[in-house]
Amino acid sequence: MWVHPLVSSRPSEGAFTLLFEGLRSDPEKFFNFFRMSVSAFDELLSTYLGEKHLKMDTHLRKAISPAEKLAVTLRYLGSGCTFQDLHYSFKLGASTDIVREVCNVVWEELAHIQMPSMAEEMWKDTAAKFEQRANFPHCLGAIDGKHIRIIKPTGTGSQNFNYKHYFSIVLLAIVDSNYKFVYVDIGSFGKDSDSTIFKNSTFWNLLQKNELNIPESCPILNTSINADYVFVEDEAFGLSQHVLRPYGGRIINYRLSRARRYVECAFGILSNKWRIFHRPMNVTTELAVDITKACCVLHNYVREKNGINFQDTLSIDGFDDVNTTYSDRGTRSASDMRNTFADYFSSVGAVPW
Repeated sequence: MWVHPLVSSRPSEGAFTLLFEGLRSDPEKFFNFFRMSVSAFDELLSTYLGEKHLKMDTHLRKAISPAEKLAVTLRYLGSGCTFQDLHYSFKLGASTDIVREVCNVVWEELAHIQMPSMAEEMWKDTAAKFEQRANFPHCLGAIDGKHIRIIKPTGTGSQNFNYKHYFSIVLLAIVDSNYKFVYVDIGSFGKDSDSTIFKNSTFWNLLQKNELNIPESCPILNTSINADYVFVEDEAFGLSQHVLRPYGGRIINYRLSRARRYVECAFGILSNKWRIFHRPMNVTTELAVDITKACCVLHNYVREKNGINFQDTLSIDGFDDVNTTYSDRGTRSASDMRNTFADYFSSVGAVPW
């Protein structure tokens, strides 16, 4: 009988061992069950989690093994099942402790790897790939926010009640041209708008203080047109020096939309991979935040190890847009910069299609 090196010999783990062995013998079933390949699971377990980070045996009792804890958590995140379902499937107590523990360790161990610090070279590489894939020069990322459904938290009143008439927290994200999350802000009240959430975020504060290591403005490749490096967004956000939003009747709107589709596709991949987002989370707000953080990191990890299924990019199940409110027009310099991009797309930056 094959036993994973990090699976303990606790007698009550027999049901898990049989299930685990059966799935490993069929890579397709394993991928569908755990939402990642066998090799990705093994690397995640042995390199980033495992005995060093997850609770092990004490002198009083045998602990649940790291392999089983990871398997339980991935099944919960990937299937959208309930804790009662996990209880019957894995013969464990219907407790949230395992999922909370694994999600926290995933974030602590992988976030700094899968969402690296924002250095100037990283931004330049991101911008070069956006220009190659989306024909949008000097683009550092696409910004958007989505509602994550939750069961009404006790004692919160209407803070999490959104314009769609359900309770939620908000996932605000910046995505690169590889459908990977560069930055996430999770946990804002469902009643808040995109613009409000963005301007209350750590990212916005760093942007305003010029502490994101964004490259200095320079000419667009093969032109003499000097332009800032920018993030693209929809009309819900405000205009600023490094943030571009659409405006009426210009070709720039189509090009902005083409660059912004990367964040929409990333949300589609996230929700179709981790189907916990297909139903309201019946957990505390704090655990809902931990779950979402872990899913965003795992999204990047699986994207790197296993690629994506194109079909997952075509729909966004379980996520709704954050409500749009009036946002300011920005400064004169921000407006001038948007006009610079608009003129570029209508002249030397025009594409034949």
